[in-house]
Amino acid sequence: MQPRNMSMSGVVDLAAVKAAQEAKAKAEQARAEAARQGGGPAAVSPSSLVIDVDEAGFERDVLQRSTEVPVVIDFWAEWCEPCKQLSPLLERLAVEYSGRFVLAKIDVDANQMLMQQFGVQGIPAVFAVVAGQALPLFQGAAPESQIRGTLDQLIQVAEERFGLTGIAVDAAADTEGAAPVVEAPAGPYDALLEAAVRALDAGDLAGAVQAYKNVLSDDPGNSEAKLGLGQAELLQRVQGIDPQQVRRDAAEKPQDVAAQIAAADLDLVGGHVEDAFGRLVDAVARSAGDDRNAARVRLLELFELVGSDDPRVTTARTALARVLF
Repeated sequence: MQPRNMSMSGVVDLAAVKAAQEAKAKAEQARAEAARQGGGPAAVSPSSLVIDVDEAGFERDVLQRSTEVPVVIDFWAEWCEPCKQLSPLLERLAVEYSGRFVLAKIDVDANQMLMQQFGVQGIPAVFAVVAGQALPLFQGAAPESQIRGTLDQLIQVAEERFGLTGIAVDAAADTEGAAPVVEAPAGPYDALLEAAVRALDAGDLAGAVQAYKNVLSDDPGNSEAKLGLGQAELLQRVQGIDPQQVRRDAAEKPQDVAAQIAAADLDLVGGHVEDAFGRLVDAVARSAGDDRNAARVRLLELFELVGSDDPRVTTARTALARVLF
C-alpha cells in the first residue's frame, strides 16, 4: 500500500499535463491491445461497482483500479448519521452511472491510517482517485443535484485528460435467477402537482414551493416536482427585486459572488441562458472557499432547470470543468 505517494494537493495535480498524457497513452495502448486480441475486459456485475476497502487492499482496489476507471471514495462510520443519508445515495448513483466510476467505501474507525493520509477532518468526506491522482470532492451530505454535477465533472475530466472511459457492466449479472422485482405503484401526486401549477399561474410562489415540497417529502425522486420546485424557487428569488440595481451591482462589483448569482438568476428568467452560465463560470474562476462553492452550486441548479440534454448546458459544464480542474 502506497497512498503516501499520491499527491493530495487536489485539482492542480489532477490537471498535470505530463501525468495526464502518460495516463491517457496507457489507456489508449490497453484498448488497442484488447482490440488486437479480439475483445476487451470482461464486463463486471453492478454489485461490484460498490466495494468495501481497507488499508491492506487499498493499492489493489483503489490505486490500481484508478488507472481504468475513476474511483470515488466514501469515508464513513457506523455512528455517523449524515453518512447514513449520503452512502446509500452514492451507492445508487454508482449503479446508475453503470461503470463510469467505482465507489470505494472506507470505514474510518477501522482504517485510521487512510483517514489520516487523506487528511480527512470530518465525515462523511468524499474524495476521488483518477490515474493515481487524488483530489477532494466534498465533505458532508449534499443535495443529489450537486453530487451528480460533481460526478459529471469528474467523469468528464477523467475521459478528456486521462482517457478513462469507464468499465463495461453486465446489468443482468446480478439478476439472473432472482425473483422479478415488482415496482410499487406511483403515489397519488397528480392533485398536488396540479395545485402547484395553479399556484404558479396565480403568482402564489410560496404556495407552489410548498406544494412541490409536499410531493418530494413523500417521493424524493419525483422529477416533475424537482423541476417545478427549482422553477418556483427561481421565480421567488427574483420576485420584487430591482433588475436595474441588480445588474448595476453585478457590473460594478465583479468580485461580489452574491451579486453575480443574483444577476445570473435574472439572466435565466429573461431567457439569457448563455449569459447566466458564463457569469457563474467566471464567478467560480475568480472566487475561492464558500463563495466559490456558492457560485458552483447555483450553476448546477440552473443546469437542472435548463436540462442536461441542452447543448448550452454541455458547453457550460465543459467550461466549469476547466476552471475547477
